[in-house]
Amino acid sequence: MLSRKASCNSHGQDSYYFLGWEEYKKNPYDEVKNSSGIIQMGLAENQLSLDLVESWLERNPEATEFTNGGTTFRDIALFQDYHGLPAFKNALAGFMSRIRENKVSFDPDKLVLTAGTTSANEILMFCLAEPGDAFLVPTPYYPGFDRDLKWRTGVEIIPIHRSSSNGFKITESAMEEAFDHAQNQLNRTVKGLLITNPSNPLGTTMTRHELSQIIHFANAKNVHVISDEIYSGTVFDSPSFVSIVDLALQHENSHNGDDLSSRIHMVYSLSKDLGLPGFRAGAIYSNNEAVVSAATKMSSFGLVSSQTQHLLSSMLSDEKFVQKYLSENRTRIKTRKQMLVSGLKDLGIECLNSNAGLFCWVNMRKFLKSNTFEAEMELWRRLIYEVGWNVSPGSSFHCVEPGWFRMCFANMDERTLAVAMRRIGQKEI
Repeated sequence: MLSRKASCNSHGQDSYYFLGWEEYKKNPYDEVKNSSGIIQMGLAENQLSLDLVESWLERNPEATEFTNGGTTFRDIALFQDYHGLPAFKNALAGFMSRIRENKVSFDPDKLVLTAGTTSANEILMFCLAEPGDAFLVPTPYYPGFDRDLKWRTGVEIIPIHRSSSNGFKITESAMEEAFDHAQNQLNRTVKGLLITNPSNPLGTTMTRHELSQIIHFANAKNVHVISDEIYSGTVFDSPSFVSIVDLALQHENSHNGDDLSSRIHMVYSLSKDLGLPGFRAGAIYSNNEAVVSAATKMSSFGLVSSQTQHLLSSMLSDEKFVQKYLSENRTRIKTRKQMLVSGLKDLGIECLNSNAGLFCWVNMRKFLKSNTFEAEMELWRRLIYEVGWNVSPGSSFHCVEPGWFRMCFANMDERTLAVAMRRIGQKEI
């Protein structure tokens, strides 16, 4: 009845990452109504600073109205082309620069608006690769990439394996090994690398050295680089965030005639930094005119509503609000992360040292009955059904080492996190 595309199993919905959500939905924790339910620690959502956004809306009701500054209901409700509202693109470009401490400036004309980074990443796959071509992606990586990059595009993901031996940093030898495996053993044409910086699930930023290695590798192999920087505004500690756009610009200035900048592309969204995943406000940024043109046409399948653009253009243009929000949000993320890290440390559980993101990468290997992924799945089941935690196992992120779990901390209040810590202390796992 269904087409091959609709019925193929490459969506990734059977990942334990998503299966954990299904178990949570069956028995969700509620402080009053269901205090023994499962606590959702598998959702990387930022609820820590929504009160700041709500306060701004209360002070600026005109942002949600249709009569301010000449904007009428007709302006918003009638047809808008897929290039987006200039006011929003200008405000978004400024916000992205502000996150990067104005070390990078963004041209609004090189922005393509998309319905979040899910849409942005898929559009770039369609633009840059043919079905059967490959993109190299460092592990561990966000499980949704198996859907976003592969399902409808037919592109293959080839992992660049990273390990805890060096803090999960990318190496030149690992990139070369993945490239060789794709080209010579799988007979795949490698079109590029996709990195997430800051990393999901590691919660770490890439160093200048790592990014320089990636740029050098991409230049040598003549391939593209996509940098998913959706967590760039969550960096709360040193080292500071370095965008690949910044390094690519420096590379271009020191290598006259080099076309690398046309093969560097960035994706971003307001889902994590502003905690607005429901707004589906994302973007592609590229210096490649052909990519911008093609991606703009493809964005018609997943546009950002005019009403959303109108509201956000007002919010992001408020420099005083943006400055306060970014500072306070980083402080709150750091404080909440430390609460989780300290609670786990009291129980003898260590986390990877991190400086960004809405989660911790937690080492639970000492609880495995054997050093296998089967033992990791057994531990995952105990955590869900006995402890009442939905946490995401490392194998769902394609981690090569059993026993690592991603635990989210920003999608709940302090009381709920305290309950989670008490539960793990009371259970024999």
